[in-house]
Amino acid sequence: MAENVVILGAGESGVGAAILAQQKGFGVWVSDKGAVKEKYREVLRSRQIPWEEGTHSMDRILEAALVIKSPGIPESAPVIAEIRRKGIPVISEIEFAGRYTKARKICITGSNGKTTTTLLIHHLLTQAGVDAGLAGNVGKSLAWQVAEEPHEVYVIELSSFQLDGMYDFRADVAILMNITPDHLDRYGYQMQNYVDSKFRIIQNQTAADYFVFCADDPVTCREMTKREIKATCIPFSLGQPAGGTGAGIQDNQLIIELKEKQFSMSILDLALQGKHNTYNSMAAGIAGMVSEIRNEKIRESLSDFKGVEHRLERFLKVHGIEFVNDSKATNVNSTWYALESMTHPVVWIAGGVDKGNDYSMLIELAREKVKAIVCLGVDNSKIHQAFGGVVRNIIDAQSMAEAVKSAYYLARNGDVVLLSPACASFDLFENYEDRGAQFKREVRNL
Repeated sequence: MAENVVILGAGESGVGAAILAQQKGFGVWVSDKGAVKEKYREVLRSRQIPWEEGTHSMDRILEAALVIKSPGIPESAPVIAEIRRKGIPVISEIEFAGRYTKARKICITGSNGKTTTTLLIHHLLTQAGVDAGLAGNVGKSLAWQVAEEPHEVYVIELSSFQLDGMYDFRADVAILMNITPDHLDRYGYQMQNYVDSKFRIIQNQTAADYFVFCADDPVTCREMTKREIKATCIPFSLGQPAGGTGAGIQDNQLIIELKEKQFSMSILDLALQGKHNTYNSMAAGIAGMVSEIRNEKIRESLSDFKGVEHRLERFLKVHGIEFVNDSKATNVNSTWYALESMTHPVVWIAGGVDKGNDYSMLIELAREKVKAIVCLGVDNSKIHQAFGGVVRNIIDAQSMAEAVKSAYYLARNGDVVLLSPACASFDLFENYEDRGAQFKREVRNL
């Protein structure tokens, strides 16, 4: 009798896990409390994988030997509490997929910059002719790829929620971009719980592996002193390279030193400009070097990369007003980077589901750069409280169409309208992609 695996959530990761579990001979049952998208229904039907939507049939779920849960389901959900009570192990799709592949794994986490860095590393490897898959928070489900289109290397973006469900998984190269308060609602409002979650990226690493980290991030550096790290640690920083190992800046040159090898290029030649993007480029460059990619290929990739949709995407100019789509900024720190990189007066569209945000770090930037705020969320009281004394014009909008029109009327020739919400999107939108797509549609309609 085949062991039963129950998969909670029938999105990209859940359906991928179901395909791999079926291929490995498990009995599979997929349960989604919400509605399943048509494209995923089609896949489940065509492979005759049994599934349900709109409910969780607890009697069937509790027969499982193993539960694979979607990262979107919090530990506090009643269904998880019930499974835990029965003592059934709960893991993430990434953990499950990791059991069935010997491929090299380059894993990226951090509060900000992880998607850009992941896509940049994938671009760098594929340009150099490496057979690399893109997985985790971006690209296709890792389990799906392991089952049906295996690669030699996987570049995997990992959120803290995915890391929470990972136990035996090992990253050959672990990259931690930074740690700033985010998702604290899921971590009992305890920063240390969130920090511990991010540091799971180095669990199981050996002396043969690499841990790449930002030496300018105080939380990361403080945490490293408390832990015994077996992997080779490679720092990156906007300061001068520390000599010997790591990345830094000297006379406008990005320099990476690794054992006997050295790489350098002008920061003016980087495709991605701005401080935060320099960090992303450094992390990607180090990943390229530890993957034995030649310097000229790394240089080429760092200078021709196209960037990420919904991340500081300079979208359109309408009557001299530039519209910038930074819908992916779902926390305060991401928005800080966005505002910090603006050089013209800003009409800022902000708001959404507040994850326990502290807006104080944005006050000075708002005073200096923001001429008006358009709040886009069901409850905007915290934004009004935080910026009421700093920005003269703060107005509320109930839809993206209203927000874009209001911002357009408040802006003048030479200004920037910046969508950088600093919040999650689930009150008015499906996700940040939907929010960004609606923004772009409404700008086109002006």
